[in-house]
Amino acid sequence: MKKTIKRISLAVLTLTALFGCGEKAAEGTNAAAPAQTYKWKMVTSWPKNFPGLGLAPEKFATMVDEMSAGRLKVQVYGAGELVPGFEVFDAVSQGTVQMGHSGSYYWKGKIPSSPIFGAIPFGMTATELNAWLHHGGGLELWQEMYKPFGIIPMAGGNSGGQFAGWFKKEINSMEDLKGLKMRIPGLGGEVLQRAGAVPVTLTGGEIFSSLQSGAIDATEWVGPYNDLAFGFYQAADFYYSSVWHEPGTGLEFLINEKAYNELPKDLQKIVEVAARAVNEDTLDEYNARNNAAMQTLKEKHNIVPRELPPEVIEGLRKITEDVIAEQVAADPGFAKVWTSYSEFMASIRAYHDSTLRAYLNNR
Repeated sequence: MKKTIKRISLAVLTLTALFGCGEKAAEGTNAAAPAQTYKWKMVTSWPKNFPGLGLAPEKFATMVDEMSAGRLKVQVYGAGELVPGFEVFDAVSQGTVQMGHSGSYYWKGKIPSSPIFGAIPFGMTATELNAWLHHGGGLELWQEMYKPFGIIPMAGGNSGGQFAGWFKKEINSMEDLKGLKMRIPGLGGEVLQRAGAVPVTLTGGEIFSSLQSGAIDATEWVGPYNDLAFGFYQAADFYYSSVWHEPGTGLEFLINEKAYNELPKDLQKIVEVAARAVNEDTLDEYNARNNAAMQTLKEKHNIVPRELPPEVIEGLRKITEDVIAEQVAADPGFAKVWTSYSEFMASIRAYHDSTLRAYLNNR
């Protein structure tokens, strides 16, 4: 009996040991491997944490971090911290960094059609531009134009209609534009140059000192929200609220194609969704903050916004038509993008003329 009990006990112990080893082996086999993490750098054309423009990339980084549970972390750098503001495109294209945040019209020397994805004088409003990009074929054309540079573009915010800007002298006629040194990028700068002005390209951080010192006579920037933050009211007396050169200024996220393709599919989707969210949130923010900032400029700083005379607006419109016609003739890429843009604009303009314009007049 004792021998039998010993045999049974030994068998039980052996089975228990084997079962335990098998369970541990199974646990080891089923245990999930630690998720790979990715660390990206994003350079921008704006001062670090600047209201609106500079906060958009910060919001993107926060969203991506939270949605990915820390698997993709994006460190944001302001203009000049890693690369100058106007070298964002090259840094992303060369793979020096994985991302950038800027304005597409800064690259018209590399890609003639690039301003169309940001702002065209007398072109589409913010909501119209977003409609064309995401539901009218614009984004696909944008990606096509940037692909030779190894960059995937995504809409990265919109500041809405931008003001004509701050001037040290009154503008009463087209003659007053001649010889005027003005900070203005993109096709708006080309138009002013044809009008006899001298367009100057400066990053945001350089504008106030240049205006104050007299290096420039005028500047456009964004609108009341950002203009108040930079204190332009201290350096120029005349603020023109007329919207003509950037009726709905789209910003952009620039993503290095190789870095993007190295991400798993779920992180790629997180990047895409975060960009769309920031694009809309930025426009919402500008609509709210511009209104409040305008009241501050009026009530606290005694700024009285003016409108450019009809003669000036009409003169700039005619020059714009000439500039665009020349660009269409000179560059096949511009012609291709402009065909899509202008056809969409004609259609949606007719719709808005019969709906929103009538409503605004009635209101």
